[in-house]
Amino acid sequence: MKKPKVVAEIGCNHLGDIKIAKRMILTAKVYCKVDVVKFQKRTPRALLSEIEYNNPHPNPINSYGKTYGEHREFLEFNLDQHYELKEYCDSLDLIYSSSVWDVQSATDIISLNPKFIKVPSACNLNKNLLKVLCEKYIGKIHISFGMTSKSEEKDILDFFIQHHRCDDLIIYSCTAGYPVPFEDVCLNEISRLRKTYSEKVNSIGFSGHHLGIAIDLGAFMLGAEWIERHFTLDRTWKGTDHAASLEPEGFRKLVRDLEALSKSLKFKNAEILEIEKVQREKLKKSQIVWGK
Repeated sequence: MKKPKVVAEIGCNHLGDIKIAKRMILTAKVYCKVDVVKFQKRTPRALLSEIEYNNPHPNPINSYGKTYGEHREFLEFNLDQHYELKEYCDSLDLIYSSSVWDVQSATDIISLNPKFIKVPSACNLNKNLLKVLCEKYIGKIHISFGMTSKSEEKDILDFFIQHHRCDDLIIYSCTAGYPVPFEDVCLNEISRLRKTYSEKVNSIGFSGHHLGIAIDLGAFMLGAEWIERHFTLDRTWKGTDHAASLEPEGFRKLVRDLEALSKSLKFKNAEILEIEKVQREKLKKSQIVWGK
């Protein structure tokens, strides 16, 4: 089995600081050795009602503004900044991507022409958003299926079939929680998605919000070709996503262990491997030979 592509979801864990974002990119590439870093793009005024925008953050200790709208605006990078981040990723031979939460954000990120764009679980029923991606974007489209019913999954697939974009579609098994307890990860959903959709889509991924890295190895064993985890430099930083994120050492170990597991998943190419021959000569020379 080929090692899955590993996505470090930086999201908004950069604290609204592009210098921190670049430090996270460099760490993810050089130290963790990930394949992709992914950000998020929102238009808060389009996503929030006037009341939602002007109400305080539901968890004030995590807020970067007096209102929830101000909080979201503070953490948002503009298009020029996303272009700068993509250019920095390109200079490191690292794939840049972003999740998009609304039509304007999708239009902005499409203009950067990344290799893929992600639709988060919260937005996978937004037909206008999906339509823009299907009609205006030529790259791969990744979609998470967190908090999504089976009938809604089918509706999404039917939409992509109608738009002749299933060859570019990667769907992710996901439980939307921060963090998710192990019993709610439900890894067997990967097997269900593969059985139901593997012949209709490009590939299957896994987006995890759990603690540790053992679960991701299981996701790979069940056939996930993309492994996405949230990434932070410090899990104690202010914000709701940090607690469900991996720090650099954890991410480095995740990539290392996936690499080791992928190398081990094969059959022997000979009945007695070269590495075994010396030990066989040493340890089995006095054994009875069967049939003689």
